[in-house]
Amino acid sequence: MRTRQSRRWEICLLSLALLAATGGCGSEPEAATRPLAGGAAAPVAHSGAEEESAGKAALAAYSGYLDASRAASARSDPAHPALARFVADPLLTRVRVAIREAKEHGAMRTGRLVSDPTVVAVDLAADPPTVEIQDCLDATGYRLVYAKDRRVVPGTRGGRYLATATATRYPDGRWLISAGAGHQDQPC
Repeated sequence: MRTRQSRRWEICLLSLALLAATGGCGSEPEAATRPLAGGAAAPVAHSGAEEESAGKAALAAYSGYLDASRAASARSDPAHPALARFVADPLLTRVRVAIREAKEHGAMRTGRLVSDPTVVAVDLAADPPTVEIQDCLDATGYRLVYAKDRRVVPGTRGGRYLATATATRYPDGRWLISAGAGHQDQPC
């Protein structure tokens, strides 16, 4: 029975390895936490410079997300304030839940998560504008451990695997990571 319960939350927490999960209390106005939306408009041609700028901003948000996730996971703090600066729902809620579950089971993340992201698609004509990111995460040194004695939680694994994320531009101009997934079955 203990193994089944342990395995259930471990599976949930493995998704945490993608972005090292974090949490934050959003104090932004409601409009600032919704993607840009509007009526149908004619397609607009965007320059390569605009797309490059969007890609850089999205990668900065992704990097901030990973850093905030690592910090929140290391402290087992699902309300870590840095997360809301880089992550939006539905991903923000998933990350907070994963950290909360780890904390409830006496676990936390420790070690180093190595990231090598690249922009694979920019769609500034989308409503809202998005940037797709692909990453090869190296979690070999990033472990889920019991906070009390730092023993590695059984059944958790590291390794190198593909991760994907979507950055979305919000009405206030910020790029936030709104979706993400770790594909541990796809090594890189």
